[in-house]
Amino acid sequence: MGRLFGTDGVRGVANADLTAEMALGLSVAAASVLAGTGNVSGHRPLAVVGRDPRASGEFLEAAVVAGLASAGVDVLRVGVLPTPAVAYLTGSLGADFGVMLSASHNPMPDNGIKFFARGGHKLADDLEDRVEAAYWEHEGGAPWERPVGAGVGRVTEYGEGFDRYVAHLVGVLPNRLDGLKVVIDAAHGAASRVAPEAFARAGADVVTIGAEPDGLNINDGYGSTHLDALRAAVPAHGADLGIAVDGDADRCLAADGGGGEVDGDQILAVLGVAMRDAGTLRQDTVVATVMSNLGFALAMEREGLRLRQTAVGDRYVLEEMKRGGFSLGGEQSGHVIVLDHATTGDGTLTGLLLAARVAATSRPLTELARVMERLPQVLINVRDVDKARVADSRELAEAVAEAERVLGETGRVLLRPSGTEPLVRVMVEAADPAQARAVASGLADAVKSTLG
Repeated sequence: MGRLFGTDGVRGVANADLTAEMALGLSVAAASVLAGTGNVSGHRPLAVVGRDPRASGEFLEAAVVAGLASAGVDVLRVGVLPTPAVAYLTGSLGADFGVMLSASHNPMPDNGIKFFARGGHKLADDLEDRVEAAYWEHEGGAPWERPVGAGVGRVTEYGEGFDRYVAHLVGVLPNRLDGLKVVIDAAHGAASRVAPEAFARAGADVVTIGAEPDGLNINDGYGSTHLDALRAAVPAHGADLGIAVDGDADRCLAADGGGGEVDGDQILAVLGVAMRDAGTLRQDTVVATVMSNLGFALAMEREGLRLRQTAVGDRYVLEEMKRGGFSLGGEQSGHVIVLDHATTGDGTLTGLLLAARVAATSRPLTELARVMERLPQVLINVRDVDKARVADSRELAEAVAEAERVLGETGRVLLRPSGTEPLVRVMVEAADPAQARAVASGLADAVKSTLG
């Protein structure tokens, strides 16, 4: 029996791996753990439920809402909104927990269920373990104690969530965006209404692409995993910059005025310097993962900022931020967490803050992004291998050690199993691009021969 929860909730192909029955069972299990259903006299547990626009989200949302209500939980159904919006509303409305139906940047056939604890925070590992244990216990035949009559949960449509979230985004900006022209690529996803509205209310002249979701086209040729459309649109429209979010809008990448890509490391560096200058970067420290480009670490050192590095995954970045009391962290993929204003990565907020820095300094994004120089980085995804054996393989450890010897102090190697996909990632950085490609290719071959 495999573990249901991955690094970012429960994901799978909708109606195959992730069924309506599973969604209902998980929601009842979550209610028993996160709301203490039936254990607090007179307390009516409350949950916020949102989704991205995938077609499968319609029946999965119905199953989740049915499960929660059957467990005695009142439900505020907020409809199609970004993951960070559900997290924000869970906290601001004082809900016991939140549920988001999304597979983020994954292709349309996939979907997922993510739970937020009280306050809008991602579940700690022990809470996920308890929810999963409760699910399997009752899948094995143990009956649920369900309320009847007035004890069942009530379901309310909460249309005010959109305006409440947009007002929050605009309200935390340090300055307005008047005079900026910005292209927004919403990935035909959950931020298709939110992101353009937030930028417009902040004063920007907005051009929108990838904002016509039909339930089937999420992440299809648009968004932060497909930047070509944004990079072409920015210079074509004479815009100052472009912002691309992913399907559930918890990450953001950008394009400068000439259509050049600005990745998560560069965004994090620009925001780190901006927050340092504003006095809001606590302990002058930025948290990033081991996947961050070596050029990012060198830039932080040059700017006099401290860097804390974690395992790959925004949850590990967030854990370190909470542990150390830091205010900014993120990943190269565009997950950026500004803990003073959000409990999770928020692509729209990140884009707004980046645009605000451009407006405040009157400097083009291409110039601001030069705060760091990206060293050549080669990433190879090796599929159809046993990723579970990576950590225990002596052959791979020897191959990595030899690669590090070849690179010396001019580069680095990272080899790790993906947390969300059936593959192993090989990443190599070096001052010489040809050397980086050669070393990465050799390691990829070693992974195939050893784990294939």
